[in-house]
Amino acid sequence: DLKSEMNKIRKLPLKKDTRASDSSQEDAIDQWARRRKQFKDSKKCSSTGGSSINSTITEGSINSEDARSVDLGLYSENEDRGFYTENFHSASWVFRGDDVSPDNSPRCLSKRPRPVAIRERTVKIAKGTGNYPWGFRIQFSKPILVTEVDTNSAAEEAGLQVGDILIAVNGTDVTSMPHSEAANLARKGPDMLTMIVGSDISRYPNTPKPTCRGYLHKRTQSAILKGWRKRWFVLKHNGYLHYYKHKKDEGKCRPLEVTKLEGAEIGVDTSLGKPFVFKCIPQAGNRIFYFCATSNQEMKRWLEAMDKAVHPVHQNHVWVDVTLHNTTLPPLAIKNPECLGLLHQLDRSKDVWIQHYCILKDGCLYFYATLRSTPAQGGLYLQGYIVSEQSLGSKRSVIELKPPSEEFKTFYLCAENVNENKRWITALKASINKWLPLHQAIQDFMNRPLEETRM
Repeated sequence: DLKSEMNKIRKLPLKKDTRASDSSQEDAIDQWARRRKQFKDSKKCSSTGGSSINSTITEGSINSEDARSVDLGLYSENEDRGFYTENFHSASWVFRGDDVSPDNSPRCLSKRPRPVAIRERTVKIAKGTGNYPWGFRIQFSKPILVTEVDTNSAAEEAGLQVGDILIAVNGTDVTSMPHSEAANLARKGPDMLTMIVGSDISRYPNTPKPTCRGYLHKRTQSAILKGWRKRWFVLKHNGYLHYYKHKKDEGKCRPLEVTKLEGAEIGVDTSLGKPFVFKCIPQAGNRIFYFCATSNQEMKRWLEAMDKAVHPVHQNHVWVDVTLHNTTLPPLAIKNPECLGLLHQLDRSKDVWIQHYCILKDGCLYFYATLRSTPAQGGLYLQGYIVSEQSLGSKRSVIELKPPSEEFKTFYLCAENVNENKRWITALKASINKWLPLHQAIQDFMNRPLEETRM
């Protein structure tokens, strides 16, 4: 029965931007959490390593913000098969391709025109008070780049993020405009600043979710105390609603309660005979929350933000889309591979070497059963890995792929001979070097002596 179920899953089509049901995504996250716990518990009694294809997240649950691994729904008799992607999803990465000269910025931060595709979205920021009423900083570049977003600012609430690219300000295209002109355009405009911004598709796996902050009165249903209590509520980007006793407690104290809004039921409530009351019924549990705003406009603001958190939009990271597509191709159909050939991969649980036909392309190592096999069995996302030549047991030349953190897996590969190993090592290092951590890319860019404007 188990084998037949696996075969059913194996036939699932690999679709772009697959959207999982609420229940399957929740199950997948639970499975991921259990697997991570098992892995951490086992670290003390076993060395890092094992099969390169080890994930229990099901297809369609690729883009949970908490999940770090992806499974293509490809299985073997003994273990789940798919892509090992944990390190890739544990950080944001910028693809810089062959542009690895230290004198040049990565493509997403370069002053040169950007051929990289971006995902666009509209951000509306209500003007605040003080010298910097919107709460963000832009730096001179082509296109203009957001380099700082103030904590608890209107810009942060609107979902603006460091690294966002300014495309239009109040309806005017600013992609070729000096940043000082764009800043003046914003200052002379209305109190509601409307911007179209883009996120480099090699960085953000999900469209940003809304945030909302403010005081609301919450109905207390305690057996001892009943009535309405004024509390400070914070709706986070991850779709969780936090509340505190006072505004000053945010960031200093633990929230009094945290509620997941995805899948919840929300709406205006008139049963209590009080104006500006709305309710929230979370998917988990049987509790009903009643909130009271100070005005109809304030109530609508919260309902709009909460509705987006209830129905989040999930998008595959573009690199997942690319690799999913490549798995459907025969090995030699992947364009411009950096290296290809036979490699043996060590399965440390059985102490055996398993042969694969491998294709290396842009920091991803694809595994096929043979040269004529389709689709791929799985593979490795190599971002951040360190490649070296080691001796292991009776083998004097083995390729070691060591992760940047001990919580991830170390992999051992071996080609047909020493010279082949050296060829693979050179190719692997060059392929991994095509990716740069986002924080490093932004830091490198901000260290350059460029003009910037605080908004």
